[in-house]
Amino acid sequence: MIVGVIGGGQLARMMIPPAVELGIELRVLAENEGSSAGLAATAVGDHRDAATVLAFAAEVDVVTFDHEHVPQDVLAALAAAGIPVRPGADALLAAQDKIVMRQRLEHLGIPVPSWATADDADAVAGFLAAHGGSAIAKTPRGGYDGKGVRVVRDAHDVDDWLAGGTVLLEELVPFRRELAQLVARRPSGEIAVWPVVETVQRDGVCAEVTAPAPGPDLAAAREIGERIAAGLDVTGVLAVELFETADGRLLVNELAMRPHNSGHWTIDGAVTSQFEQHLRAVLDLPLGDPSAREPWSVMVNILGGPAGATIPDRYPAAMAAHPAVRFHDYGKASRPGRKVGHVTSTGSDLDAVLAEARAAARFFDA
Repeated sequence: MIVGVIGGGQLARMMIPPAVELGIELRVLAENEGSSAGLAATAVGDHRDAATVLAFAAEVDVVTFDHEHVPQDVLAALAAAGIPVRPGADALLAAQDKIVMRQRLEHLGIPVPSWATADDADAVAGFLAAHGGSAIAKTPRGGYDGKGVRVVRDAHDVDDWLAGGTVLLEELVPFRRELAQLVARRPSGEIAVWPVVETVQRDGVCAEVTAPAPGPDLAAAREIGERIAAGLDVTGVLAVELFETADGRLLVNELAMRPHNSGHWTIDGAVTSQFEQHLRAVLDLPLGDPSAREPWSVMVNILGGPAGATIPDRYPAAMAAHPAVRFHDYGKASRPGRKVGHVTSTGSDLDAVLAEARAAARFFDA
């Protein structure tokens, strides 16, 4: 079995250990030399070029993704060539285009923030007037980790984006916390669901994940995740990012159809990690147990990394101080705000687990 992964980032990198354990050959089409996933058999090429992608895919059994940026015409060329692509092009479009996502989720009856599209400043003004004078604006494509997202309070706050096309407008949701529900689905329809987690964002980037999300049972999040996975015919791992509002409602914020930062805790904290599960799902193998191994897991991202040093340079001190913590290095150059690694702590006492994960991550601060 040969799985081809388009994109050479840390998500492809973290698929390598379970691929080795399962005897799956992993090949990666990376954007450039020295990619995070360079530990696997790696080709370098442009994921936007159909001929390059077809040549890469001709030698694998199934194609999956490290990111959602492969154009629809390239995905169509793969389908025409009879190459299994998971998730498929139609499902992937809902993660590529936020307007399509909102339309499809509403069609499925999934709760989402109030939204509209805008093609000019008058439309922005009308939405602001109907929503208390403030809104969230998003570029329909390409935004991630806080990019392509802007709070607007004036009709001309997104004139630069409008010059390039339609903008998505959403209500500014009064949420009390952010959650994420990870689901895996295989082509035969089997679904596995991990515990819903609480995420903490800093400057638009995920900083911490606590599994499971503290507080009352959130069965509604599981139901939402399962309905989206089946309704959009997702194959592989699906991440559903949610707002929990001040009055207890759950609203879907974003979707990702691949392993996701909110699921990195599963490497050390779940019976089956999201990366092993993704490989199982895209190969249509029986899915593994998504249950947590410990009552609590906390993952803290290393954002930017140590100035003038690599993450392994800091290992001796960090490991000596926190021998029970698991450390993960993405093999990426440091820059402010960039995800270059993470740490995970597990245990039975949430306060202790959270404190240990945060303390271990501080060894890698600039």
